[in-house]
Amino acid sequence: MRNDSTPADESNERVGLVSLLRRIPQQISRLVRDEISAAKLELTNKLKAAGLGAGLVVGGAIFGLFAFAVFLTAAIAGLSTVFQVWLAALMVAVLLLIIAGILVMMGVKKLKAGVPPLPTDSIHSVKADIRTVKGTAARNTTTQGSVK
Repeated sequence: MRNDSTPADESNERVGLVSLLRRIPQQISRLVRDEISAAKLELTNKLKAAGLGAGLVVGGAIFGLFAFAVFLTAAIAGLSTVFQVWLAALMVAVLLLIIAGILVMMGVKKLKAGVPPLPTDSIHSVKADIRTVKGTAARNTTTQGSVK
C-alpha cells in the first residue's frame, strides 16, 4: 500500500477534525433546543385539539341536559294521564332525588378511597428500592472494611 498523503494534507485533516470536535457542544446544544422547540409545537397543537374536543363535549353535554329535561317533562306528562299533574311531578322528583342520593354516596366512597391523592404504591416501591440500595451499600462497606 502506498501512502500518498502529504504533511499538508494531514495538517488539514487535523484542523478539520479539531474544528469538528470543537463544534460538537454547539451542535448538541442546537439539537436539544430544536428538539425542545419541536416538542413545544407538538404539545401546543395537541392542546389546541384537546381544547376543541373539550368544547365540543361540553356543548354535547348541554344539549344532553336539555334532552333529559324534555324526557322528564314527557315522563311527567305521561304519568299525569294516570295521576294528577302535581303527583306525577312529585313522583318524578322523588325518583330523581333517590338516584342523586345513590350517586352522591357512591362518589363519596370513591373520593375517600382516593384521598390523599398520593401515589402510595409508588412511594412504597421507591422506599423498598432505597432500602435495597442501602442494604447493598452497607454490605459493600463492610466487605471493603474487612478486606483492608
